[in-house]
Amino acid sequence: MPRKNRRQSEARRPTSGAQDPSLIDGPDGPVRVRRIPGAGAEKTYRCPGCDLEIQPGTPHVVAWADDGDGGDRRHWHTGCWNARSRRRPGRWR
Repeated sequence: MPRKNRRQSEARRPTSGAQDPSLIDGPDGPVRVRRIPGAGAEKTYRCPGCDLEIQPGTPHVVAWADDGDGGDRRHWHTGCWNARSRRRPGRWR
């Protein structure tokens, strides 16, 4: 009888698109955060942290209020998002 050397089928994870959003505490309440990989970034956005453009293909972070409908989403450079707590008051948009 021949051997079966095939791998067991595993649940496949999506390889493109955004990761699941997580909930964190923001300055104005809970905020949903989603990390967008470079392959999932297809448009140009303006980062509220540095006011520069996020070019297509650039990995970045999307954040919005947990109680909102997503209409208040903001796209941030990952570095700007990580440094948001060190910015002056009023720079969180």
